[in-house]
Amino acid sequence: MNYRKKITGILFFILSVAVVACNDENKKPAEKDVVAKPEKLQERVSDDLKKILDYADKNKGSINDSVHLNYVRLDNSFYESKNYQTIWSDSGKWSPLGDSLFRFIKDANEYGLFPQDYHYNSLAFIQRAMADSFARKNAILWTRADILFTDAFFSLVKDLKQGRLNYDSVTLRKDTVLTDSFFIQNITSAFEIKNIDSTLHLLEPKYAGYDSLKLYAKDFLAKAKFKPFTYLIYPYKDSVAFFKQLQKRFFEIGLIKNDSTDMDTTEFITVIKKYQKEKNFKVTGVTSEPLIDKLDNTDWEKFKRIAITLDRYKLLPDTLPHTYVWVNLPSFFLQVMDNDTVALESKIIVGAPKTRTPLLTSDITNFITLPQWTVPSSIIFKEMLPKIQQNIDYLKKENLIVVDNNDDVVDPSKVKWKKLNKNHFPYQLKQQEGDNNSLGVIKFNFRNKYSVYLHDTNVRWMFGKSFRALSHGCVRVKEWEKMSDFLVRNDSVKYKPDTLRAWIKRQEKHTVSGFKRVPIFIRYFTCAGKDGHVVFYDDIYGEDKFLREKYFAAKTVNE
Repeated sequence: MNYRKKITGILFFILSVAVVACNDENKKPAEKDVVAKPEKLQERVSDDLKKILDYADKNKGSINDSVHLNYVRLDNSFYESKNYQTIWSDSGKWSPLGDSLFRFIKDANEYGLFPQDYHYNSLAFIQRAMADSFARKNAILWTRADILFTDAFFSLVKDLKQGRLNYDSVTLRKDTVLTDSFFIQNITSAFEIKNIDSTLHLLEPKYAGYDSLKLYAKDFLAKAKFKPFTYLIYPYKDSVAFFKQLQKRFFEIGLIKNDSTDMDTTEFITVIKKYQKEKNFKVTGVTSEPLIDKLDNTDWEKFKRIAITLDRYKLLPDTLPHTYVWVNLPSFFLQVMDNDTVALESKIIVGAPKTRTPLLTSDITNFITLPQWTVPSSIIFKEMLPKIQQNIDYLKKENLIVVDNNDDVVDPSKVKWKKLNKNHFPYQLKQQEGDNNSLGVIKFNFRNKYSVYLHDTNVRWMFGKSFRALSHGCVRVKEWEKMSDFLVRNDSVKYKPDTLRAWIKRQEKHTVSGFKRVPIFIRYFTCAGKDGHVVFYDDIYGEDKFLREKYFAAKTVNE
């Protein structure tokens, strides 16, 4: 019996020691480690470095409740290679590179970045604390600052090289994963050349559009008024919660005197009408998506759109072709770039919000004069068939012919339209070529799975509209003549200056190919640096709104 008690006691002791050891390993690092003798400071800092990194490694990057390392494994490996010596400070002060990195982080919004993502608040607190001579003796402050600088540098490398947006179907980058050696190479380079800004700048996209947006964003930031406004999500799911937020928003801009007393319907209508009148909306007293977008369009939200656009450049390849067509949907403009020069620019009409133009990358292979339009099934069933079933004259009005599966023309009066539907429609509808054709007199083809293309239009007056998201998905080009001339510019023998115009004048159908394929990029960039300032375009498809809520909703002004 005594033997059993001894064994039980020994096992209990061993278990107790193990629990104590485990708890000791997971004990949070001390907040203070005051070193009286300056010559001992570096030695204690090195000891604390290892302790803090070991703790963070065991706690998924967390140092305490407010500080989390993004690259704890890499941080640990890096400092291990340096024998746990500090690299951003020495002899009781930050090094010049440490000061330089702190300034870079402080001004990170000039790069479309958020300082707090790089431990700015913690580093700023440490910097202020260091003004006190007693605090400078605290090895923990030097230790944490060094670790945070290194972790911030790695985070900057990633965000400047790849951005923060997830790669999507049109991303053309191949470096989907940055290796540890890439991060180490950059931090080593920064110390070798003794220049933080140059090292990080080399990671950024090399595009004129990126550079101009970043340049003018600096001026935007200098004039911007960042205030903590309530962001409104619309359409809303909870009406009570939404109108409570709307009341708070009206209070923030001074339209009402308090937000503590609930407003009734009549009061809301009155205030909404007042705001609509101030902002030149149609005065209805009813909320709408454009009205809420206007309320949300603060300088802080505009900055987030700049951040999103700068990151979109990081989804492109390191270099673009010498010659290519760039279609930016929100701007309603197309550019043909040739050796870094804008060879031509054209107004465009793009897909309406319900029939969006898809983002894609392809090559223009040929173009057709006097094209015939085969109506897509989606348009037939959503728009045309109901109208034909009401009145068969709709076909004649829209210059449409009916063909069967053998491509033979069918007399529409002999078709039993009432019996046709999405599941039973053994015909095609085609629009005959000419000025009344929806494609106009020319169509530019490029391979894609969406069956979209660039083309002229028979409603050219629509190019005069400021909002031009109006098509079924294809892109209508105002300067189609200049574009066709550009594509055959190197074959003046076969295509004399007036050849294409003569064909069109004579209503001749021709397929023009044989020219060098021209890459085409259809993209979605909602702001740009132009004419000395940042120009913002309408978020026509709500893509910015989606990304803002996914990635940057938690970012607040006081960061």
